[in-house]
Amino acid sequence: MPNQGMTPPGGTVNGQNWSSRKAALNDGEHIAWFDYAKGICIILVVMMHSTLGVGITFAERGLAAEGFMHWIVYYATPFRMPDFFMLAGLFLSLAIGRGWLHYLDKKVVHFAYFYVIWAVIQISIKTVATGGLDAGALVSNFADALISPYAPLWFIYVLPLFFVATKLLRAVPGPIMLAAAAVAHTIPIHTGWSAIDHFAAPYYVFFLAGYLLAPAIFQAANWAKANTGKALTVVAAWAVLNGVLVFTASPFAGWETAADLPVVSVVLGLMGGLAIVLLASQLEKFDIARFVRYCGRNSIVLYISFTIPMAITRVVLLKTGLITDTGIASMMVWLVALTVPLVVHLVLKRTPLRLLYERPSWISLPYRKPASSRALSLV
Repeated sequence: MPNQGMTPPGGTVNGQNWSSRKAALNDGEHIAWFDYAKGICIILVVMMHSTLGVGITFAERGLAAEGFMHWIVYYATPFRMPDFFMLAGLFLSLAIGRGWLHYLDKKVVHFAYFYVIWAVIQISIKTVATGGLDAGALVSNFADALISPYAPLWFIYVLPLFFVATKLLRAVPGPIMLAAAAVAHTIPIHTGWSAIDHFAAPYYVFFLAGYLLAPAIFQAANWAKANTGKALTVVAAWAVLNGVLVFTASPFAGWETAADLPVVSVVLGLMGGLAIVLLASQLEKFDIARFVRYCGRNSIVLYISFTIPMAITRVVLLKTGLITDTGIASMMVWLVALTVPLVVHLVLKRTPLRLLYERPSWISLPYRKPASSRALSLV
């Protein structure tokens, strides 16, 4: 049986058999804590790019290279992307048994469409802004983005690789897959392809964990909703441990902090991912922070487009010189980068330009399928 020992047939989620739970999800049941967890992750991703970008550009102008926002970014490093990938793998069991054409359409063509569209947009803006209208440079930069992940969009470049690899390896026992992925995370990988070396190898273990440990993750979320005090205690303990490891220098050469050490980084990433799930379950239980949930439901809308308002706001702040505090400037850029894409999406989704956020029906593989929405999705 594929992945034997990782998703036991008798596993239950909130009193339901896991197979029954999957059937309900397939029928359209919505998981609020999942949106909250994605929202936390995408907010932190936008914060990271906004803050680091401001720090670099301010330093080039002789201003402080770091502000208070940098400390939040550093704190979130061990769990920010690991949790994003864990969540991306969480519902894979709903799709992995589909035929190859159906699977490739949903898990490869779907993301490839948005990658190409937004790579063209972002590369065009960046090329024109830095070197003027140069057709040769545009073609060269876009061709490079097809071979190696374009940095602002690397997540949706790598995610289809994970989907395909996992389906191909489906017959491999789960513990072996996880162990191999943990090794790939730990040791340097040199294939010559940046998609593998710099992105896939460090994060595949977290994607697999979401896929293979889905029943346990759902159980943890439901336990947290039923045991708020205990859950928040666990989150608080993790928060302290994460901070201690992030801000403690590594005793070994080659690793900057204790959080970067082999084994520690994998464990801390998984712990952080679980802690975000526990926290998200509390946000669902008390129905608070709805903006975070909205960000989660539109996480890919944010991911593919936040860099444009982010860059514009950063340039405006530099040109006007109104704000010279790196922390405050970082916060302003982050807030603009977080809100503008959501507003633009609301404006455009009822116009022909909704194709920026919805894959047209004619761009699909020829598999037998029921009518369904093709809006952006992580699963």
